[in-house]
Amino acid sequence: MAEASAKNGHPRARNGTSTDRSRIWGGIDLGGTKIEAVIVDARGEVLGRARHPTPVKGGPGEVVKELYGTLGEAAQTAGITPAKLAGVGVGAPGSVDANRGTLAHTGNVAGGWDAPYPLASDLGDLVGSKVVMGNDVQVAVAAEYKLGAGRNYRSVLGVWWGTGVGGGLVLNGVPWRGQGSAGEIGHMVVKPDGARCGCGRRGCLEAYAGRAAMELRARRAVKRGEKTILFKIMRDKKRTRLSSGVWAKALEEKDPLATRLVQRGVRMLGVTVASVINLLDVEAVVFGGGLGSRLGMPYVDRIADAMSPHLFMTGRRPAMHVAELGDLSGAIGAALLAGPQM
Repeated sequence: MAEASAKNGHPRARNGTSTDRSRIWGGIDLGGTKIEAVIVDARGEVLGRARHPTPVKGGPGEVVKELYGTLGEAAQTAGITPAKLAGVGVGAPGSVDANRGTLAHTGNVAGGWDAPYPLASDLGDLVGSKVVMGNDVQVAVAAEYKLGAGRNYRSVLGVWWGTGVGGGLVLNGVPWRGQGSAGEIGHMVVKPDGARCGCGRRGCLEAYAGRAAMELRARRAVKRGEKTILFKIMRDKKRTRLSSGVWAKALEEKDPLATRLVQRGVRMLGVTVASVINLLDVEAVVFGGGLGSRLGMPYVDRIADAMSPHLFMTGRRPAMHVAELGDLSGAIGAALLAGPQM
């Protein structure tokens, strides 16, 4: 089983545990292409983990089943059952109402649904314990702030670059959620009347840098006769969508279409992050998500270069990092939301 980094006290995954079971929590990260689940103790140490693909159809009911299945597998690797968990947290994209435990407007998940769905109560019925919810990126950024790349700073911007582009903020040590949707960096407008975004509006960052938007543009380019190895790599990897690994391999092979689309995304990310820095002047920016983690510091450095012409205080650029908890940031953050206070 893969391990999260243990350097500097970061969580390490391990099989089996003799930890007091009343002090063990589950965390689930619901993404556009994958569901990641972890079991953690009171220190945030990862005791077990599992990953399943996100259902591509079937709606919210099918998603809840897969969430439970992934959690069950993670619990099994930790030597327990989900019923033994003190609580479960879920980080999800879209519109999360934490008080009601509902999820709505999930354009990147299972074909999407708009009406609020009682995901927490439905999953809680299967698990047999309390389920709490939070925005996927907000909880991931909180985990990085407490345990990962943001732990040495008081103010952090998290940018989660994957199927979409999400964001989260910690300001002077406090997670900043505004009225519930603060940090939606993917829906900052980078080009008025620009490309159509999955949210229905035009010119959002996500319409240029989100993996789903880049895939749509790649498919259109292929229909026009443009050559690319993106879809060959996708088939070779037995994927149905252009995952982060597919994009990374295509960039490694210097595929012209992949290179052009990612370069455009990097440029728009630079413009947007610079605008946030000009407004909030945070100390550090942490990049996570499928593409952010997969492409790593070489591409974070490119984003930093793209930021530079747009920064007001050019001599005080924020520290730039890749999420240290990697793919587990969201799931660990969701677990912390459910119980452990670091």
